Amino acid sequence: MSSIFKKIIDGEIPCKKVLENEKCLAFYDINPQAPIHVLIIPKKEIKDFNQLDSQSMSELLDFTHQVIEHLGLKDKGYRLITNVGEYGGQEVPHLHFHLLSGAKLKWEKLA
Repeated sequence: MSSIFKKIIDGEIPCKKVLENEKCLAFYDINPQAPIHVLIIPKKEIKDFNQLDSQSMSELLDFTHQVIEHLGLKDKGYRLITNVGEYGGQEVPHLHFHLLSGAKLKWEKLA
């Protein structure tokens, strides 16, 4: 069964795109946790950060910099997060980065 991100990549589910190239896609999160909340994903199916190879990481890194520049966040500040597995809070089994900005971000105490 395809993940929701695979369906977005394939155009089966619409998204509000920020930027896209042949390897990666960035789009606004439908449940934003900050004024700016963008998801950055590889189009290649990679389960999580543990499965990420150096080539794909390089592509994601370059693309993420382009997204940050496109949104004008380079000098304003942002948070970049990836969740891995159950304890990390990963809800979709497809590698993705959360790019959060638009306000002074705080940390939530977990315990």
